[in-house]
Amino acid sequence: MRLFLASFGRALLSQLHVRMLLLTLLPFVFSVGIWAICLWLGLQPMIDWLQDYFIVHSVFGIAGTVLGWFGMGALKTVIVPMLAMWALLPLMILTALVFVGLFTIPAVARHIGARHYPMLAKRHGGSVWGSLWTSLWCFGVFTVLWLATLPVSLIPPLSFIVHPLLWGWLTYRVMAYDTLADYASPEERRIVLRLHRWPLLAIGTIAGAMGAAPTLLWLGGALSVIFFPVLAAGAIWLYVLVFVFTGLWFQYYCLEALLRHRSGQPPDAPMPGDASLKPATDVIDAGPR
Repeated sequence: MRLFLASFGRALLSQLHVRMLLLTLLPFVFSVGIWAICLWLGLQPMIDWLQDYFIVHSVFGIAGTVLGWFGMGALKTVIVPMLAMWALLPLMILTALVFVGLFTIPAVARHIGARHYPMLAKRHGGSVWGSLWTSLWCFGVFTVLWLATLPVSLIPPLSFIVHPLLWGWLTYRVMAYDTLADYASPEERRIVLRLHRWPLLAIGTIAGAMGAAPTLLWLGGALSVIFFPVLAAGAIWLYVLVFVFTGLWFQYYCLEALLRHRSGQPPDAPMPGDASLKPATDVIDAGPR
């Protein structure tokens, strides 16, 4: 628990610094640029296809009945564009995750490793291809489960439970690999992930709850359809912000856990600087002391 809370405090202090916030700009710009082109070329054809499908298969009547049960019958008129937006959402998440992994997490890892763990030898048990494969297969599972649980998105209490759990699993699997890729050997990575499975799952789930925050932008009914481009850009930036904070949290936790494993320290030993958490600001201070 000490390691869990101390790594959270360090990540929070680091995330709030202006330079760490600036690290979210590059993934955001690339993601928004790609999705601006995709939405310009593909959103209307996708909506038209869904509209034809609903008409041919009489889905509008079924959807109206189901929405009426929950007192949301007015959403029937915007159900097609809303479904299109929800179907595109996992792809937006993947885009943000990939660009954060390419541009931001390596910079974060270099700063934290150099400032706080210079004594930790790099054994390079992971690779870029391994990270890409882990991201893709985990995201494939995530996408299938996301699409399968789309109906619960119409019931806010359930969406705030199911989607954070999905996020938690995705972030746990992807971030833990990326964090330990340079420093741990494959065997060390397996041991650390096994010994700290539940705290890492808890970090992923909490990050998943934060990752569910952007979904609030899509609960505006017709307004969410009208302002879709603006909401999409806002959601992407929030996803990037959550991914960066999650990367910081996993980085502090996993590197400290690896250091303790190599030195034989107990997992619940206090972290250096736990009392003030002041060293966390070193992650963004690249200048000489």
